[in-house]
Amino acid sequence: MDHPILLWVGFNVFVLIMLALDLGVFNRKAHVVTVREALIWTGVWIALALLFNLGILYWMGSERALEYLTGYLIEKSLSVDNIFVFLLIFSYFSVPAQYQHKVLFWGILGALVMRAIFIFTGIALIERFHWIIYVFGAFLIFTGIRIALQKEKDIHPERNPLLKLARRLFPVTPGYEGNRFFIRRGGKLMATPLILVLLMVETTDLIFAVDSIPAILAITRDPFIVYTSNVFAILGLRALYFALAGAMRLFHFLHYGLSAILVLVGVKMVLEDFWHPPVTLTLGSVLLILGGSIAASLIWPLPEPESVNPRPEEPRQDREEF
Repeated sequence: MDHPILLWVGFNVFVLIMLALDLGVFNRKAHVVTVREALIWTGVWIALALLFNLGILYWMGSERALEYLTGYLIEKSLSVDNIFVFLLIFSYFSVPAQYQHKVLFWGILGALVMRAIFIFTGIALIERFHWIIYVFGAFLIFTGIRIALQKEKDIHPERNPLLKLARRLFPVTPGYEGNRFFIRRGGKLMATPLILVLLMVETTDLIFAVDSIPAILAITRDPFIVYTSNVFAILGLRALYFALAGAMRLFHFLHYGLSAILVLVGVKMVLEDFWHPPVTLTLGSVLLILGGSIAASLIWPLPEPESVNPRPEEPRQDREEF
């Protein structure tokens, strides 16, 4: 670590204080998060991330500040892809709206720990085995192409090993027990479906981290910049989910933009020994790709789905395991 330990400690203490305020003060009681509340918190997290960027500019210089901003934008844009998967998970498990915030809170807290492990492991591997940057770069290019060709997303809880393990270790209640993950009934500890949802969210973020961490390592190897840009992008993800959950259909071309960004940083990583573009070029390219995909989505919107006569939904057999 090239930066003073006090800097690392101070940043993590700040994150813990913000999380404590979020869960212990502003969201102490389970409630449905409104779009207005979500937009306010989204603005707060973005403002904090940009203020932190100004601090980096002042203390570490423009090069590190540009690396942080580029990394933050890449991680933020890739995290939007998580939102659609969260929607699928909450819909599949029929999670009441007032309990979704708690699931995302603990899910994102776990994601911070996993991302930190991934970041330091990735940096250590690159420093020890230089050739691994070509593996990371090729993987990013492959992932970008796969995202572009992927027609729709789906989740398969029945294949998740963590869910299978949880069901073997604990009996699962047939329904939700408020916002609790576990309850004790008849002297026996029982899991609720909410812990299964949390495990699905954690597994999803683990999969996304495999893509996103190499992407930011293509921009910078400074562990503090990589870590802090990742943390700020993740901390704002929960509020962003509630702000955009109902509008994800508007950004139907965004996955092509994310695909192009992954391919771009993958190529940059593969050609690292021969090509050293300035950070400003990478940042400008990311902004152009994101802006273009969002603009295309708004200019050519998806047609409205045809209305059909509603039919009563039959209960899904795979949910009876709860």
